Amino acid sequence: MVDADRHEGDGSAPTRADDTDHPGLAAAAARLRDRAVVALRDRLRRVRAIGGLAVQAGLAAALSWLVVKEVLHISQPVFAPISAVSTLAASVGQRLRRTVELIIGVTVGVLIGDLLLQVTGTGWWQLALIVVLAIVVALFLAGSAAVVIQAGATAVLIATLSPSVRDLEIPRFVDALVGGAVALLVTAVLLPLNPLRVLNRAARPALDLLSAQLDATAGALARHDPAPARAAMAELRQNKDELKALVEATQGAREASTLSPVHWHERHGPVGRYAQAAEPIDRAMRNSGTLIRRSVSLIEDGEPIPEPMPRAVTDLAEAVRLLKRQFAAGDEPKRAREQALRAVCAAGDAYREGVGFSGAVVVAQVRTTVSDLLVATGLTQELANRVVRRAFGELRPPAGARG
Repeated sequence: MVDADRHEGDGSAPTRADDTDHPGLAAAAARLRDRAVVALRDRLRRVRAIGGLAVQAGLAAALSWLVVKEVLHISQPVFAPISAVSTLAASVGQRLRRTVELIIGVTVGVLIGDLLLQVTGTGWWQLALIVVLAIVVALFLAGSAAVVIQAGATAVLIATLSPSVRDLEIPRFVDALVGGAVALLVTAVLLPLNPLRVLNRAARPALDLLSAQLDATAGALARHDPAPARAAMAELRQNKDELKALVEATQGAREASTLSPVHWHERHGPVGRYAQAAEPIDRAMRNSGTLIRRSVSLIEDGEPIPEPMPRAVTDLAEAVRLLKRQFAAGDEPKRAREQALRAVCAAGDAYREGVGFSGAVVVAQVRTTVSDLLVATGLTQELANRVVRRAFGELRPPAGARG
């Protein structure tokens, strides 16, 4: 009170504690700070993931320029660095294909441009005609966007620069060849990708998503609460980006282990097993989506939920986590197989205790998903189905079981 009176007397504004300690302002500031931290982490993660590509691109551009300038003595080696960077900008696993596409596109552009220029001369309508024909021929031959772009761009260069730059055709072709070849040399020998690291980086989000949603579904079944299972179902539907990244990573791992002598020995080891797992993991995610959707129906319809059923889904989630860890370590995923079969055993126990219509579907999807995971670990489909049937046990529920 004394302080307040003093402020009133001297005309200054009193200091109020809640001006700086308002709960709403503090909460908003905390949210902004959390978002900033998350955004910073995402950007740093992006830099770590792409930083190696930036170094590869810089080295490939410099080397291709040196080869064309100093070895082949082409006076303006502009297109070689561009071709090198364009090759490296392709998705991991598509770089060899991108090099071939570059060469095809440049060849088409050079041939069409050079032939037509000799017949029609130069001008605006000749330029339009050359570009149209180059793109049409490129589409007919390959149909790839990269081929079309290269053919059209090369046709433009030939039509516009040939009158003033002599012998442009051969240097343009050589530049594309050298740039693509140097890019492959950099990625295969000088700065090769680690295929196992590529796979781990791509598979982790997909497998984390799957295990997290299975855990949420197990909790929903245990508490007879459909809300977490509904949320899990919605989350799992948004898995296209994760699966696309995994498929691209398997292509990149195969390419790296094929082109790079450093990683040749891994083609039939951890990288080979991991690369073959993309398709069965995709199937496991789709079958888990059916499992989760039927879990929602099971709870909402008030069907019986035997105690082993939530345990089966929990065991399935743990099998996915083990698969991720053992793949990342390059180990034979034996523990993941054992854990997956525990899920099948629990599902068999739930079935024999008695389940309803949707409950039977959940049990069946546990079996099917486990079969997918076993194939992902390297088993054949036939062997996976056989061990799943053995682990499940008797198919016929005992007399008097609930239905």
